[in-house]
Parts: sequence; structure tokens; C-alpha cells
Amino acid sequence: MSLASVLGLPADRPRAVIGMVHLRALPGSPRWDGDMGGVVRAALDDARALADGGADALVVENHGDVPFTAGRVDAASVAGMAVAIAEIRRQLSLPIGVNVLKNDVRSALAVAAATGARFVRVNVHVGAVAADQGVIQSEAHDTLRYRRLLGLDIRILADVQAKHGMPLAPVPIEQEARDCWERGLADALVVSGVATGQPTPMSDLKRVRGAVPDAPLLVGSGATPETVAELLSVADAVIVGTSLKRDGRLANPVDVERVRRLVAAARGARG
Repeated sequence: MSLASVLGLPADRPRAVIGMVHLRALPGSPRWDGDMGGVVRAALDDARALADGGADALVVENHGDVPFTAGRVDAASVAGMAVAIAEIRRQLSLPIGVNVLKNDVRSALAVAAATGARFVRVNVHVGAVAADQGVIQSEAHDTLRYRRLLGLDIRILADVQAKHGMPLAPVPIEQEARDCWERGLADALVVSGVATGQPTPMSDLKRVRGAVPDAPLLVGSGATPETVAELLSVADAVIVGTSLKRDGRLANPVDVERVRRLVAAARGARG
């Protein structure tokens, strides 16, 4: 399986830059300010900047909804995500993915089904993790069956030892990668640093690539113009958020010039 087929990209694009759209606080979350129109406008501004800068695809997540729940996300927040993603889909043609934090894959699949999003990101697809939300456990059994029930080709990007968490029992990263791919039936694997914006270790990427050589492999955090070519010498794509924001600050809007610089740096690894 190729990355292009997973993301819905042209077959001649073996490497990709995926930009993050971090939604402002949604209905039902502590920082919700009552302005859904403002949420949509900010999301559109960031999505357009990513598209204009040359990103190949987008991931939209409810990053403004801290603190996140370990279980099912409030229905009002899920509805807000669907509204924002539907508007992005209406105005842009890039493939879109959905990540409902912290690990509400069922809601992510539902939003994808309602909006035509191409893929979802799953933070804990196999095993169990101790995170700031408490203990988060795999829902792979229910995820795959719910996708089957929906009857749609929504691809699953599964994190391997996801950021902001630690496995409850020590598991070599190679074994978790094999479990995600062979037993969890993920469509692609994501390897990240320890936290949002933190560098993804090359050693982890190489270990996962060696363990599951046929799996599309994505970098989940920390890519910059200085590191992206090296990362893409092993991985098939980078998911980028923090370094594309104005002044490199997560809370700021996307800076189209930063997107252009990173995309230009990534082109050297595309072949």
C-alpha cells in the first residue's frame, strides 16, 4: 500500500507534507467563547495558508478543547468539528484527515463520514497508555467494525507510542509497530516526539521502518525546514503544525511563508 493511496494523493507523489489545522475551542469545551463563526474563520484562514504554501493534505483536530477526555468527546464539540471541516472541504480540494483528541476514533470516523474526509488519526490504536487524561486503551476492535458499518474507505493513521503518553507496560517500538500494522490493521503508522512540536527521533523512525517496511510511515511532530529532508529520507510524509505557525508558536495562526519554506525543503526528499 502506498502513501498516495492512503491519503488520496496523485500516484506520482511518493512524499507528502500534511499541515495541521488546530481548531479553536469548540462548543462544550472550557474555553468555548460562543463564536462558532470565529472558529470556522480561523480554521479557514489556516487551511488556506497551508494550501497556498504547498501542503499536500490537512489534518483538522480539536486542539483548543483542552483538557481532553480519555473517552468519548462531547457531542457539541463533535458537531462543531463537522461544521468547520465541512466548510474547509467546501472551499479547498486538499485531502483532509480528522483527529478527535484525545482518542475518540468513533467520533472521528463519524465526522469523516459526514464531511467526506479521507482519513483519521488514532493516538492509541493498540495497547494501553498512561497520559495526562489517565489511562487510554485501544479501541481497534470497535474502530474497525464501526468503519465497516459505515461502509466507507476512511483510512486509519495509527500512532506508534504516541506523544504525551507512555505505554503502561514497556513495549519495544518495533513490537508496537507490528501490532498496529498486522493486528490492528492500520493503514499507515505515525511516529512522533515526546510532545507536540518536539522532534521525532530518527532512531525511532528507522526502527519502525525496519520492523514494518511495507507500512506507509509518517512523522507526527517536530519537522522543520532544517530537518524535513532527513526525516523524509526514511518516512513517507510529515505532519507539521508548530513550526508552520507565526514565530513558531503553537497558538499563533499559520504563516504561509513558513509553509513555503518547509515545502521547498521537503522537495529534495521527494523522488
